[in-house]
Amino acid sequence: MANIPFDTLKFVKTLEAAGVPAPQAEAFSAAVRDAHEFVDVATKRDIDDLRKEMEARLEKMELRLSIKLGTIVVVALGAFTALSKWAA
Repeated sequence: MANIPFDTLKFVKTLEAAGVPAPQAEAFSAAVRDAHEFVDVATKRDIDDLRKEMEARLEKMELRLSIKLGTIVVVALGAFTALSKWAA
């Protein structure tokens, strides 16, 4: 995950240009920077990587389910054949 880029100097200058005293502007900037440190944002690359991982997992699961279903069909046909010969 990536952090949100934050230009503290630009933020302080913007606040000062709007009339906020420098100490308060610096305090606001520090507070916003600290809040951003705890934020995880998924980037497009993160989402693409997750999508690829999920597709790979689904393909593996599909293969396992196909094998299990095939096994069930073979066992069921074998049991049916054995029962039909036994009953005859």
